[in-house]
Amino acid sequence: MSNGPPDWLSPDELRVLRAISRAWGAVTAQLDRHLENEVGLPRGYFDILWRLRRAPDMSLRMSRLAEITHSKASRITHAVSRLEQVGLVRREVPADDRRGWLAVLTQAGLEQAERAAVVYARAVREHALTPLTGEQRDQLIAIGERLLARIDPEMLAGVNGSEARAL
Repeated sequence: MSNGPPDWLSPDELRVLRAISRAWGAVTAQLDRHLENEVGLPRGYFDILWRLRRAPDMSLRMSRLAEITHSKASRITHAVSRLEQVGLVRREVPADDRRGWLAVLTQAGLEQAERAAVVYARAVREHALTPLTGEQRDQLIAIGERLLARIDPEMLAGVNGSEARAL
């Protein structure tokens, strides 16, 4: 154990971290508020519906859904159960591999996802894009892609276009 001061973040390093964290927290709180108030859907549930909407056959294995939403399996199970109760998703056992479950978007889920997408896009523009200049947006893209390249390079695969429509 060291007797010296802990190797903590400098004030400038803390300022960077806090700016990113607090800004994104404030933006996501606004997105949550808009989705809840206008379509009665938490952002996490919208994320699930939208990913199912974009998936082949509008279905994904529960394990894959947990992976791409950065959620624990138990959390996805709970969320899909709630979405299933209100008719937005159904669960099925895949015919080709009976070891897991598929989450499948229903017609009602598709309609809800598309209603929510309009609200989400408007809120993103209002709270995250419109306040920034074109140069600031370009800087954020460069920063985000640099961080992803180091932390999770697989996430970069879709950043340059295909994921632009994902969320």
